[in-house]
Amino acid sequence: MTDVEGGLAEPAELEPEQGSLRLASPDDQHDAAAWEAATAAVLRKARRLGEDDPDSAVWDELTRTTLDGIAVAPIGTRDSLADLATSGRPTRTGDWDIRSWVFGPDAEAANEAVLVDLENGATSLWVELGRGLVATDLATVLHRVLADLAPVTLDASHEPVAAARALLAVLDDQGVDGHPGTNLGADPVGAHLRHGLDVDAGLDALADVARLALEHGILGVVVDATALHDRGATDAQELGYAIATGAAYLRVLTAAGLSLEEALGLVEFRLAATDEQFPTIAKLRAARRLWARVVELSGGNADVAGMRQHVVTSRPMLSKYDPWVNMLRGTVAAFAAGAGGAEAVTVVPFDITLGVPDALGRRVARNTSSLLISESHVARVADPAGGSYAVERLTDDLARVAWEELGRIEAASYDGRSGVLAALADGSLLGRVEEAAAVRAGEVATRRRPLTGLTEFPHLAEALPERAGEPDPVRRHGAAFEALRDDPAAAPVFLATLGPVAAHTARATFASNLLAAGGIAVEVAGPTDGVEAVLAAYDGQPVACLAGTDAAYAEWGADVVAALREAGATHVIIAGRPIDGVDDSAAMGVDALAFLTRTREALA
Repeated sequence: MTDVEGGLAEPAELEPEQGSLRLASPDDQHDAAAWEAATAAVLRKARRLGEDDPDSAVWDELTRTTLDGIAVAPIGTRDSLADLATSGRPTRTGDWDIRSWVFGPDAEAANEAVLVDLENGATSLWVELGRGLVATDLATVLHRVLADLAPVTLDASHEPVAAARALLAVLDDQGVDGHPGTNLGADPVGAHLRHGLDVDAGLDALADVARLALEHGILGVVVDATALHDRGATDAQELGYAIATGAAYLRVLTAAGLSLEEALGLVEFRLAATDEQFPTIAKLRAARRLWARVVELSGGNADVAGMRQHVVTSRPMLSKYDPWVNMLRGTVAAFAAGAGGAEAVTVVPFDITLGVPDALGRRVARNTSSLLISESHVARVADPAGGSYAVERLTDDLARVAWEELGRIEAASYDGRSGVLAALADGSLLGRVEEAAAVRAGEVATRRRPLTGLTEFPHLAEALPERAGEPDPVRRHGAAFEALRDDPAAAPVFLATLGPVAAHTARATFASNLLAAGGIAVEVAGPTDGVEAVLAAYDGQPVACLAGTDAAYAEWGADVVAALREAGATHVIIAGRPIDGVDDSAAMGVDALAFLTRTREALA
């Protein structure tokens, strides 16, 4: 494919007049070396750097690498933008559209939820059919909805033409043309990916829906890249899929007789926002850059046919346990979506992991955007991240990696198909996604990618809120840990804390949290000051865990292990580095899933 560089916006002004942006006194100016020295001092105190390590080692220590292999530095510097052509700036002006997500199982209940949402801050609707709702339910779902004021986006994978006609019938009954932002929502590739539906029949329907949309002056097509995100795709894979699918739809529509301008005017993209705010902001900016390049290569005007972005907070990032933390995840993701320039934002309700969201879940979801807009004023600035060295660098790096992924997808050829259809049919695209998902799963398993409330700081005694209906079917990043929590261990682990509180607290807390992440309770004995004290607290549990200092382990750890075995313990664990006589150990970086599985087997 043509290089991504061509046709991009002119390079940003990287060198303002010296001193023009100073916000502090002339004496309060520091260079990179000063930052390195201050940061290195903190890392040495935390024992993440040695005394002999140079200050410059802070970059390697604090730089992280995304699943796409992109390095994310701890801070940006002016050098980050050397020879960089920036682009992808948001085009939205003013508030973003607060789009409420509505789905089954009951049409009247959905209508009630819709009206409450629209009366309390939501400005548009995303109506999903297929989870109890069908096309003929649209008249009920949209009863009393002023469709000329509130745009409606359909998600009707199983019956796209019937749903489109049903929505148009609702508009006719109201005597309105429909809001220009209304979208009939045809997405045959997404329907194939998410539901396994026949893609050829879907592509035929795509042209029919597009003609209906043109006749009524509304949108007709959605490229739902969250379908790949929900399978575990990286940011670059999601973008590559989105652009490839958008290009495929342009080919189908122009072949069906639409002009390029007509086809471009029908398409909206749906992307995922995660709680990694800077990569999300960069992803939305990179997406616009990539689509502008494709439009230009297609002979269109990228300035006129910009990318419309409907951004949805990630469903895989949510957790079933401690679901209240999902509010925080959703807030960060919504902030990133707004700051990244999304035209419409849907915050997924925090309780969707438990069933159909109730009034509280829906209220928190819509209020998240309302607060960011009205109280935090995130929408007041057109491009809040513009000019940030770190974000501009990340945008450029992500755009390049995503363009390479687009090239791989477009190069695919299988059974007479090409592009995204071939990449899905031959398994190459999903194979790459599965590889990335496996890497992410490994990071979750070792808790290098922590999930608060699930893998970190779990609360075994929590009472989950009850919700009707089926939980969200999307596989979440913490699904393996959730499965352990769903089936609590039959017996607790005996936690022997060696020595005074100050000596054992850190490791005892670490061990307790780790075990709780696997649905394993602990019975704590301590502080204990000798073998006899440990045995006096021991109550016959099959698994025992020691928590203390290395000095305590060296002094009397072996004696404790021997005494516990003689008293009936069949499996002895130590928090920290292993010592002679123990069966297992747990320290920072341990494969938590493997460790918890072994421990549960021993308890059984």
